Amino acid sequence: MILLVNGEQAEVPDGTTVEELMDRLGFPEKGIAVAVDWEVLPRSSWHTELTGGTRVEVVTAVQGG
Repeated sequence: MILLVNGEQAEVPDGTTVEELMDRLGFPEKGIAVAVDWEVLPRSSWHTELTGGTRVEVVTAVQGG
């Protein structure tokens, strides 16, 4: 199925969860926030299966000063 991740198309197997997507795309386990179709998804809900056409936005925390 095709998803839109941070504005770019990503092809993943049907039934992919948010957690599997983050792992597949190489995002770190900590320091990120995920929104699915513009709603922030708490980490406790990352077992949610995605469907084709879903828009996923991933924001990575950056430290600086």
